[in-house]
Amino acid sequence: MSLAPRAVLVHRTTEYEELLARHGTHGQAAFFLSARGRSVDAVRERHERTHRALAEVAAAVPLSWRQTRVERADLDRFLFGPEDVVVVVGQDGLVANAAKYLTGQPVIGIDADPGRNPGVLVRHRADRARRLLPYAAGAGATVDELTMVEAVTDDAQRLLALNEIYVGPRGHQTARYTLDLDATKLPPEAQASSGVLVGTGTGATGWLRSLWEQRSSALALPAPADARLAWFVREAWPSPTTGTSRVEGLLDPGQGLRLTVESDRLVVFGDGVESDALELTWGQTVRLTVAGPRLRLVH
Repeated sequence: MSLAPRAVLVHRTTEYEELLARHGTHGQAAFFLSARGRSVDAVRERHERTHRALAEVAAAVPLSWRQTRVERADLDRFLFGPEDVVVVVGQDGLVANAAKYLTGQPVIGIDADPGRNPGVLVRHRADRARRLLPYAAGAGATVDELTMVEAVTDDAQRLLALNEIYVGPRGHQTARYTLDLDATKLPPEAQASSGVLVGTGTGATGWLRSLWEQRSSALALPAPADARLAWFVREAWPSPTTGTSRVEGLLDPGQGLRLTVESDRLVVFGDGVESDALELTWGQTVRLTVAGPRLRLVH
């Protein structure tokens, strides 16, 4: 007998809750914000909108289903099941935070604060959850399969991301490494830079795009469903021992970008979540490619 579907509601702590945790009371939080020219009322209103959306989605879960909630900070410890329907209630970035822990489960993005989010990934309002949940669990659900990027180290550590993966120093020091591209006859190039970014078409609307625009790149950035990645080297530094001939490019499926560390320590993290990073030491290698899994985002 198969298990009934489980609705997993993914959310994050609101700014108002963080303020209360830090300052203790509403009044102290209000004083802190007013000293910086901000109103606590606006922050609390956004908090209340988010919790109303979360409550509305929870009430829309069919009675025969199971349901649970997981906060963003707990995603790396939460075990998703194959029968789950994942409902992300919040901002676009929260979908990216959850994507790396999924293995094909359908995802519904609920915009908890319409008008403040681009809505690229949180495409729906809370009042549509009652229809979307059984639809997502059905065999005929229409989904966008969004490309993800994968990093695999030579000691079998693995990291997935929906937007981009960063390889570089944790602080502002210079990263030293050798960069090598699969399927080319060019020799590896030793580089010194502030890190390397490899991202998807979904990430091409964020951090990747800022690098693309800063250097007036002629690369055609991929679309979210394209099975290609774009990569950029940040602030490459030319010297007698380091080069700058390879600072951007595209990766097709099966192609990889390989970095061999020549610094004491570099980190690899995805979608801006530095707390869930891989650490690389001198001589280790990481290969970045198009990931096999894709994010299945419900229309």
